Amino acid sequence: MALTITLLNSAYLCGRCCRHKVLHPLLGPLLSDSMSKLYSSYRRPGSQPEKKPSWQNTDFSFKKGIDVLKTQLSMLKEETKDYLIGPGGYPLSQYLLEQTKVLWEFRSQEDLNKWVISSDVEIGGKSEVYLKLGRNNQAALLYGTLNTEVPRDGETKYSGYCSMRAKPPVGSFARKKYYDWSNFNSLYLRVRGDGRPWMVNIYTDPYFSHQKDDLYSYFMFTRGGPYWEEIKIPFSKFFLSSRGRVQDHQHPVWLDKISTLGFTIGDKVDGPFQLEIDFIGLLNDRAHTEEFAYETYEKV
Repeated sequence: MALTITLLNSAYLCGRCCRHKVLHPLLGPLLSDSMSKLYSSYRRPGSQPEKKPSWQNTDFSFKKGIDVLKTQLSMLKEETKDYLIGPGGYPLSQYLLEQTKVLWEFRSQEDLNKWVISSDVEIGGKSEVYLKLGRNNQAALLYGTLNTEVPRDGETKYSGYCSMRAKPPVGSFARKKYYDWSNFNSLYLRVRGDGRPWMVNIYTDPYFSHQKDDLYSYFMFTRGGPYWEEIKIPFSKFFLSSRGRVQDHQHPVWLDKISTLGFTIGDKVDGPFQLEIDFIGLLNDRAHTEEFAYETYEKV
């Protein structure tokens, strides 16, 4: 019994610190509910940390384990088949000549389930955000109310944001996967907003742990009104920031290690907002030759 408890505790710590080890890919699907909490490490000032190990809340049923194993093996089979065909499951010739690609479109609840929404409620704020299908199930409608009132906890200084982010891709046996956008040079969206500015964020998987808060951002200005607009944002325009601070040392986006993409509103204006998104895609614009829009300096 003591050995079993030791193994479960090691699997829990493995999932927190060393997700690339052996035990976590095997137990990851069973621990997915508890591990999802790790995406937000914030804890309100004064709140007590959890003393109960997360594995004690896990249902270790034999039937569930068999079902999870079947699902993971099926995913592994599809991944192997796609790998043998070519990059992304396409023949190499088609992959190299691809000019446009739709990444996300919103036509059903299943499409919405690929995204998560969050707001400053996580830090004690009062903003509200919701996500649902638009009219005739032809778009995603992100709406809510922004509230910049700072929580009275004696620690938080700023508040007032809402965001929407795609879930990171996950391979079989809880392996990390990445999007490879290196064949394209622009992000292409069809949206309809209310005139408020948004921040488009690209998250990459860093090589080092101290870069986990790095993201690449650029502004998306909606014009409002009843008409849809198509927005093209070259990847060369995205700038590097970490924990809300623009970095002095800038470099282009690592397009071969894209983790996910998101949208954030935080223009410090209280009141309602809404953004409709028809689709999000990629574009290879041959007329755009700029490699990077910002100055880079060599470290001395």
